[in-house]
Amino acid sequence: MENGKKAAFGGTLLFLAVIGVRVGMIYRERNAPEKSAPAPVREKMPDDDLVFLKHKRQDKMADTDELIGKPLWVSAGGQMEYYPATGKRVDYTKVAGTLLGAEKLDIKGFTQQVAPKAATYRVPGGDRQVLMLFSLPNSVAPGTVYGVPVGFHKDDLYTFYLDEIFFYDDPHTLYKHWGPEVWKAIDSHQVILGMSERQTQMALGQVSRSLSNDYGNRLVVYANLGKPFAVTFVKNKATAFRPDQGF
Repeated sequence: MENGKKAAFGGTLLFLAVIGVRVGMIYRERNAPEKSAPAPVREKMPDDDLVFLKHKRQDKMADTDELIGKPLWVSAGGQMEYYPATGKRVDYTKVAGTLLGAEKLDIKGFTQQVAPKAATYRVPGGDRQVLMLFSLPNSVAPGTVYGVPVGFHKDDLYTFYLDEIFFYDDPHTLYKHWGPEVWKAIDSHQVILGMSERQTQMALGQVSRSLSNDYGNRLVVYANLGKPFAVTFVKNKATAFRPDQGF
């Protein structure tokens, strides 16, 4: 009998001990400081995507007044032909050149003129084109004035392409993270190994073709003002380049 009592007593103690451990564990779980969830890993945005590009969205001639006397820089390199101007008159019969990427322009004014069909390839003619008058301060003739189409008038409405054609701020500052070596190549309109597609486009112009849509991993041929140039990109870095036979 005594042995039976001792066994029962021992079993009770063991049961109480197990209960005590469990109660202690529950107490610690409920009173332990909350563990903060691990912070989500955020993918770092490329520096180029953090650049703020101004847009002014002009819709009437008066909106262009604020640009007169100020500089603009070319974004749509290799696309826009410009013409000599005398006063407010632009001579469409003579192409003076093509605007190059990151080129600086000093704005002299704006004018309107009926455009021949040959001058409406990039900017529609409407019933009259809007032309921006400018000089090239870094050219051999910095005081010469030219005109380039930047919009048109039709059905009592104006359409402007200034936001698409130009930078309102110096791209050398906007994209200063590109570094002096890349900018030296861009300003001389050349390509160096390691340049991205955007940098190469700034150097050689936006007119290009490719058989692939895999941006940054493809072969791109740039028109390069009639001197086609082929550039191979791997992980958005130029790994090889050469003159091309045609465009």
